[in-house]
Amino acid sequence: MDAEEQKKLRKKIALLVPAVFLGLGLIFFVPAGTPDYWEAWVYCAVLLVPFLFVLTYLLRKDPELLARRIRLNEKESAQRRIIRASGLIFFTGFLIPGLDHRFGWSDIPVEAVLAANVLVILGYILVFLVFKENPFASRVVEVEPDQRVISTGPYAMVRHPMYLGTSIMWLATPIALGSYWALPVFLFLPIVLVYRIMNEEEVLLRELPGYREYIQKVKYRLIPGIW
Repeated sequence: MDAEEQKKLRKKIALLVPAVFLGLGLIFFVPAGTPDYWEAWVYCAVLLVPFLFVLTYLLRKDPELLARRIRLNEKESAQRRIIRASGLIFFTGFLIPGLDHRFGWSDIPVEAVLAANVLVILGYILVFLVFKENPFASRVVEVEPDQRVISTGPYAMVRHPMYLGTSIMWLATPIALGSYWALPVFLFLPIVLVYRIMNEEEVLLRELPGYREYIQKVKYRLIPGIW
């Protein structure tokens, strides 16, 4: 990536970061009707501090990967449908906790909220390890001309470790936000991920040399010993 491309990437990131902050603030605190929602403040810190760390790391160490991670032009029609379904799940799942806080539907112990935030951090750490190991970890399902199979690090454990990390993060999110009622919504995400993985593997088997041999070596897609 040349200097001009890096400059454009930095401008995109400069717009992305405040948009993420603003979006989280609106979706948590407007439904809550108050800024007095400590679970949301803790969750935002847990989510955004690692987010800023990873952005800084990738800008310095692997700007090409960062550019792949903010790319949105999904080519596969099946993946576009999956993204729309995921967007609906996330919007609904993030909206409910604020309403839950406003109307007092849930009463989750502080210890459970803090434990859930620890799981969010652990999931994010796994995602970061994927970024360090796999420079081709694009947001969209595609195979680059120079792409190779990655079979080391977390990829020696399961074929889609980033999805395992994000699953841990998002399934812990409702409790981290103090809401039992949002949990059923987030439980749909693993189902959507299964469909994404199945379609993604079709593309990788068709277009990525060596992937068929890799799946014979690493048997499990998402959860070690299960699937």
